Amino acid sequence: MNRREATRRMGALALLLTAADIVRGASIVAVRVWPAEDYTRVTIESDQALVARHQLVENPDRLVVDIDGLELSPALRELVGQIRSDDPFISGVRIGQNQPRVVRLVIDLKQQIRPQQFELQPVAAYQHRLVFDLYPIEERDPLLTLIREKEAAERDAAKTVQDALGEFIGRIDTAPPQVPPRKAMPPVPSASSASAPPQVPLPLPGLMDRVDRLIVVAIDPGHGGEDPGAIGPGGLREKDVVLRIALQLRDALNSHKGVRAMMTRDDDFFVPLGERVRKARRVQADLFVSIHADAFITPQAHGASVFALSENGASSSAARWLANKENAADLVGGVNVKNKDAGVLRALIDMSTTAQIKDSLRVGGEVLGQIGKVGALHKGAVEQAGFAVLKAPDIPSILVETAFISNPEEETKLRDPAYQAEIVKALATGIQRWFAKNPHLVRNRTL
Repeated sequence: MNRREATRRMGALALLLTAADIVRGASIVAVRVWPAEDYTRVTIESDQALVARHQLVENPDRLVVDIDGLELSPALRELVGQIRSDDPFISGVRIGQNQPRVVRLVIDLKQQIRPQQFELQPVAAYQHRLVFDLYPIEERDPLLTLIREKEAAERDAAKTVQDALGEFIGRIDTAPPQVPPRKAMPPVPSASSASAPPQVPLPLPGLMDRVDRLIVVAIDPGHGGEDPGAIGPGGLREKDVVLRIALQLRDALNSHKGVRAMMTRDDDFFVPLGERVRKARRVQADLFVSIHADAFITPQAHGASVFALSENGASSSAARWLANKENAADLVGGVNVKNKDAGVLRALIDMSTTAQIKDSLRVGGEVLGQIGKVGALHKGAVEQAGFAVLKAPDIPSILVETAFISNPEEETKLRDPAYQAEIVKALATGIQRWFAKNPHLVRNRTL
């Protein structure tokens, strides 16, 4: 057989191969599970695209997934050990070779779910990803959750004061008579002194006296889950450090009467950019604060920054570069582009108003002024660019770059709990100053 004939036969054989045959050599690179109250994501990463189908089965509730052209492997079996006991949706996973070259996953469920399955093309450090997002049938009301959390916190604070007062009175009743009898008594603990968490001081006394409504602040830690964000030269991941700062900011704001913080994520999971905006709008937030610690193309870039949205292009080439980089987070984190709500949401968040941008610049100025007391600023004024997460049309929104994680010195600072606490205090103070000057911008929610 000559070479031409052999080539012709090989070509004919390739045409006869089915999709399952083509994927036959697929190897599992990694498996990951990202549990959260909002949804749990299961990711299967492979060196070739996988073909899969799923179905929901009842009594008991479970999700059955068949993956074609795949042989059972130790890498795939690792999925079993990644299920956490506190996962709200998954109680366990079983894996087996259902048929030759068909692997079956049985995901045992704790509640009824609304699953979404989609594929992601290779991007950044990832190869092909097969993704299953498990959503609850009924989405919880985030505003009602915030109000209930506020009421529970107030009850706990009142109980702490009551317990402290009871203990003090008990000591008085059992103490022997004092000589001289007119010795001064210790003061009764007040509500503020008895509360456990330290409070960030109010910059303007009487702030809460002038705002008689519930202030809701949406705090948005950037990235998360599949999207690590920027990674410093020492290995610090942006998604981790901004979550730590955001959680501390939540606690600082929640420690004050009449303020409640809503987190777009409170753990290590990915939230699409548009969903972050939707979450803030669902709780009727009075302010949206996105927290980041980004990288630049050179390690010399340094200093904190505050950004607002721009109607007429970015205020600098660096601002444009950062916005484009942040707006690409959905590609890395993984968004189901077939979701019918995505297009509607994108249209909604493009309706940003001039008034929203004006208010964003003002609150950004308050926050930038406070951050400037902590360390160096990248720019001395609030910058502007087309960040997708800042496009809520009815919520003043800012994005804070706490430092450049790509700068070795600033990465070291970001690791330091003391620096994190200073940033938190600066953010909380700037936010409080802005609300003190603009109480009329708080939505009409009666406490």
